[in-house]
Amino acid sequence: MTVATLTAGEVDVSTGLTAAQVSRRVVDGQTNDVPGRASRSVKEIVRANVFTRINAILGVLLIIVLATGSVIDGMFGLLIIANSAIGIIQEVRAKQTLDKLAIVSQAKPQVRRDGVAVSVAPNEVVLDEIIELGAGDQIVVDGAVVEGEVLEVDESLLTGEADPVHKRPGEQVLSGSFVVSGSGAYQATKVGKDAYAAKLAAEASKFTLVHSELRSGVDRILKFITYLMIPAGLLIIYNQLFVSEQDLSAALNGMVAALVPMVPEGLVLMTSLAFAVGVVRLGRRQCLVQELPAIEGLARVDVVCADKTGTLTENGMRLSELRSLDGNEASARDALAAMAGSDPRPNASMLAIAESCDGDPGWTSTATAPFTSAKKWSGISYGDNGNWVLGAPDVLLDPETETAREAEELGSKGLRVLMLGSSDMSVDDSAAPGRVTPAALVVLEQRVRPDARETLEYFADQHVAVKVISGDNAVSVGAVADSLGLPGGDRPIDARELPKDREALADTLDTATTFGRVRPDQKREMVGALQSRGHTVAMTGDGVNDVLALKDADIGVSMGSGSPATRAVAQIVLLDNKFATLPYVVGEGRRVIGNIERVSNLFLTKTVYSVLLALLVGLSGCSPSSSTSSRCRTRSCRGTSRSQPGSRSASRRSSCRWRPTTSGRAADSSRG
Repeated sequence: MTVATLTAGEVDVSTGLTAAQVSRRVVDGQTNDVPGRASRSVKEIVRANVFTRINAILGVLLIIVLATGSVIDGMFGLLIIANSAIGIIQEVRAKQTLDKLAIVSQAKPQVRRDGVAVSVAPNEVVLDEIIELGAGDQIVVDGAVVEGEVLEVDESLLTGEADPVHKRPGEQVLSGSFVVSGSGAYQATKVGKDAYAAKLAAEASKFTLVHSELRSGVDRILKFITYLMIPAGLLIIYNQLFVSEQDLSAALNGMVAALVPMVPEGLVLMTSLAFAVGVVRLGRRQCLVQELPAIEGLARVDVVCADKTGTLTENGMRLSELRSLDGNEASARDALAAMAGSDPRPNASMLAIAESCDGDPGWTSTATAPFTSAKKWSGISYGDNGNWVLGAPDVLLDPETETAREAEELGSKGLRVLMLGSSDMSVDDSAAPGRVTPAALVVLEQRVRPDARETLEYFADQHVAVKVISGDNAVSVGAVADSLGLPGGDRPIDARELPKDREALADTLDTATTFGRVRPDQKREMVGALQSRGHTVAMTGDGVNDVLALKDADIGVSMGSGSPATRAVAQIVLLDNKFATLPYVVGEGRRVIGNIERVSNLFLTKTVYSVLLALLVGLSGCSPSSSTSSRCRTRSCRGTSRSQPGSRSASRRSSCRWRPTTSGRAADSSRG
């Protein structure tokens, strides 16, 4: 095998940076030290739960009561703590779970320093670093390949394209991608905030609170009540000071006593508790809710935009069919089993073959030619058992043959087709496999999640439209969607042909359901186009390429195996990576909505009664107390005492005067 190399300027590729060079770059700030965003910050969580309208109203009233020195009458302030604590505790727990996931999934690259390969944390990588790559390694910064031995990179998290990309020396690799096969090294050219993945994460890092119709409705009620509280409070305090002749402390307490019942704090507390209970119930199904109102939001969604890979399909493929071309299927299976067992770094196709053809025939290989996306075939020589090649039919066959046409027809249905054949010469790493005699067509298909069809049927029954949006080939995406019974799956659209105009794009989205070759920026545009038509949109995804669309969607849903940036911006994280969990979230959200709507009338009736009573008391000139008759009696008693000085009524003046408290009780006060 040959190893291609590329010089890297002043850096010796074989030895990497020296300690002095690393130190100089650290001093200059040329490191990969970018603030990680595995989840929302504690500051954001506290801000969202503390600075609410209900807390502001109760907080002002509490300050007034405490200013009078009546601490016991300020017990209603505990509602501020309760309302805030419920949301903060649940959301901080979600944050801790995501932070643990980020630590577990954090990649530690191997870099060359002073001629030695050492493992470092991602934030310790510096500019111009030589970073080694092997199968399964994550690329942590942007760079240029300087060494490559059949190096293939999976960029699906960035582009949505599932097929690996062959990387040669001099070509660029982006942070967030993975090495599928081969080995090599690359030099860091962009680190920190300049790296591709960091830029996407930064663009989506602005905090926004998920919209909740329930909380918005309560907030509108509170806003209206606030407008009523101002004149009601002024009337009551005027009555206390100038009609009842109370001192300022008692007048303020009386005003608060009348205003607190106007606030539907019970409804707000019950809403928070209902959301919290729903979050706990969903947690038992491995569904992590980062913001409490998200379960309500998903229940109101009418369009779900789902990625194909990881949502409708599982990672990997399966052998759908083995079509013998020479009548000797047993020999073909032995050859496939031998090739699968001889591959030290099997790709998705070879793993599927190994799973179906697991009987090792005991053949010994004498020469190998690994698969690359450039030559599109692999081969192994087994001495007396022959030379075997496996690869793309259009490369190994004459396109005019019947077998080539048969393979093309299968490929048009979204299937992956490989041809197994025997060669008349020993294989090597050259571009020519020799003369190949077809032995079998190996038909592979993506693994469809067993619960995907049931999930799609559920959304259809609930009148929720599902749009499959993927970076994969449109035909492949359509084949999967059609096999699951998604309406319009047999008519996939290549996103490269989508209109630029938002209105025209929205028209297309209204009629079509399946889209392939979708770029990350197009996903965002598609979400915006749907929202412009009044749709409530949920977006599911797991890659960095989904971050911006998840951020703009009304509800973002990430898979637990997704990138840290994706999990951070999503309101809901499916820890078990099961798309089928979403119906349970919808059901739980609708249960919460139903419970809150059923009891809201009770709280709102109490609020309306309190508002009318407060206004009546203020306008009538009575003092607020436990009963209207008691307040009105105060005026008559006071009038009697003035008309007959020194009479028995005058001696009872103080007993006829009521001092209100925030608990609604009246207390006698005596002047001695």
